[in-house]
Amino acid sequence: MALMLALKSPELDVRAITVVPGNVTAAQGLENALRMVSLVNRCDIPVAAGAQHPLFQKLITAEFWHGRNGLANVELPPSKCKVTGHFGPDLIIQMVHAAPHEITLVPVGPLTNIALAVLQDPSIVPLVKEVILMGGSISGGNVNAAAEANIYNDPEAAQIVFQAGWPLTMVGLDVGDKTLLSRKYLDQLGSTHGPVNDFIYKVAKYLVDLSARFGWPGTPMYDPLAVGVAIDATLVKASEMHVEVETTGAFTRGETVANRHGTIERNVLHGDHYVIEGVDKVSPNAKVCVEVDADRFLQLFVSRIQGK
Repeated sequence: MALMLALKSPELDVRAITVVPGNVTAAQGLENALRMVSLVNRCDIPVAAGAQHPLFQKLITAEFWHGRNGLANVELPPSKCKVTGHFGPDLIIQMVHAAPHEITLVPVGPLTNIALAVLQDPSIVPLVKEVILMGGSISGGNVNAAAEANIYNDPEAAQIVFQAGWPLTMVGLDVGDKTLLSRKYLDQLGSTHGPVNDFIYKVAKYLVDLSARFGWPGTPMYDPLAVGVAIDATLVKASEMHVEVETTGAFTRGETVANRHGTIERNVLHGDHYVIEGVDKVSPNAKVCVEVDADRFLQLFVSRIQGK
């Protein structure tokens, strides 16, 4: 749904898509991306295969939530578009150097491809305009008590991306959980028709029905909200914080640990113990979204999918 929102929004110039596994395997994700760009007749947009697995851990896929094909079991027509020969991280590097200070990266999955691009060519960091990512939380996780799924699925990659030093906006569960696409919005989507509209309606209905099984009044629009922020940053309010990604905790691996107050105690060793001798400032490395105008975003999403 996030990709379709981007492709249907004139404010955005979608220049490339790189695929990373997460909801489904890399191969299935690539097929999905190709079929979606074909559905909107945008074979001019390069679609690149990327990493096949996280940096250091085994892949976790989420067919339980997203259906066997990651598209709510909706079968799109075979794609007329072809995959580019570029490896995803290489394509990111190439496009950033070709258009310095123009490219905004909007990852809505694990951050493996972007981390690999940074590791291969750190010089892209000051050339990227902004990173707007869907992931993280400062108020508990959805995989477990601590971690959000995109970060949990490759914490080491996420830590690289958060510490890279570029302008970064974190669109996490704190705002995503408030953007529930309920049956009210589903009915609006169902009132109009077209290839994109009908596809998104079927996906949304699957997710709304699944959410109802768990007692939820709608499906949270996590990924589309990140695209929404790229379209209109006033949809959210954000606070500057320093964010680190926990990579070793037994219970907190994948947690985005945010320093809200911008200071850390300075502990100095005196003999056999440490003494607090003051506080040091910690520079923020992210804008963390903390409030969202959910209704305005959901109306934007519905209207764009309807072609308005």
